[in-house]
Amino acid sequence: MVVSTKAPSSRLVFGKGNFEHLTEKIRGSPEITSVFLNVERMAAPTKKELEAAWGVEVFDRFTIVLHIFRCNARTREARLQVALAEIPVLRSNLKNDLDGRRGGSRYIMGSGESFKQVQRRLLKEKEIKIRKALEKLRKKRHLLRKQRTRREFPVVSVVGYTNCGKTTLIKALTGDAAAQPRDQLFATLDVTAHAGTLPSSLTVLYVDTIGFLSQLPHDLIESFSATLEDVAHSDLIVHVRDVSHPETELQKASVLSALQGLGLPTPLLDSVVEVHNKVDLVPGYSPAEPNVLAVSALLGYGLEELRAELEEAVLRATGRRVLTLRVHLAGAQLSWLYKEATVQQVDVIPEDGAADVTVTISNAAYGKFRKLFPE
Repeated sequence: MVVSTKAPSSRLVFGKGNFEHLTEKIRGSPEITSVFLNVERMAAPTKKELEAAWGVEVFDRFTIVLHIFRCNARTREARLQVALAEIPVLRSNLKNDLDGRRGGSRYIMGSGESFKQVQRRLLKEKEIKIRKALEKLRKKRHLLRKQRTRREFPVVSVVGYTNCGKTTLIKALTGDAAAQPRDQLFATLDVTAHAGTLPSSLTVLYVDTIGFLSQLPHDLIESFSATLEDVAHSDLIVHVRDVSHPETELQKASVLSALQGLGLPTPLLDSVVEVHNKVDLVPGYSPAEPNVLAVSALLGYGLEELRAELEEAVLRATGRRVLTLRVHLAGAQLSWLYKEATVQQVDVIPEDGAADVTVTISNAAYGKFRKLFPE
């Protein structure tokens, strides 16, 4: 049953007619054990009044999602982000508690502040402390990104709707035991990087990101926005979809909308590689869209084709190319290539004292090579 609500800021969520209709339906149905309201956040007094009227637990979208986030916050940064998202809730609850309490304007002895002012100040100080801690972590991530850039590691950000199998796919592509997939919503609340190798032996970093959700509450978007900065600094985006989910098309729309909302560069958005995951759960599945790869990260189906596609996309995005260069074994050319490029193969030609070296090399590095070792 879908009914309209009043303005989000209104204390009365429903009009009188809708409220009476809902009360009659809920009270008259023993199968209903709880009610979920698709509103961003609900004031505590409103929640209590609705639960008293309906005789069941009442939840709102923000509370549910925040609870899931809180349960999965395993690192300091994730816990700080959840704590920041909780500040508006604490502030709202404080206002409601103080509005209903007598003597709320009395001054604390010797402080010159009322109880209300003290509580508001403590909340503000807590918020400032959390933001400062998150800013330190943001700067640390910035330094890590600079190191990756300096070492010229291509970065592939793996995004998708929550529980689409991003972490499982990254583990399958890299073999990194640190990637621990779990079959649950928002199992990943932090950005983690995992090194993998493409068919040309080029090392890339796969960045595992927080799962997306349709209509993610505003306070949670604001809290986790810094986490998604890594997506904007990547060379390529891989969009993983769970094609076994009945609402996979709606999930795709939600992810694309969220990516556009991040203000990403147009070339980055235009080069997104779409991967249809969990095809093992859909017998006979074949993508209807062109330029889409179907895989089962769990069973390993389609991974070689995906690696080949990722290599082509990464080479295009980063200005790299695969070249075979003739080098003199007596000079420093070969050791320079091992240091500045990715050497795939070395075919020695003994009679010439030379070798044909197949490398993956950036345009900038190739320019340096030709300048240092002119033909």
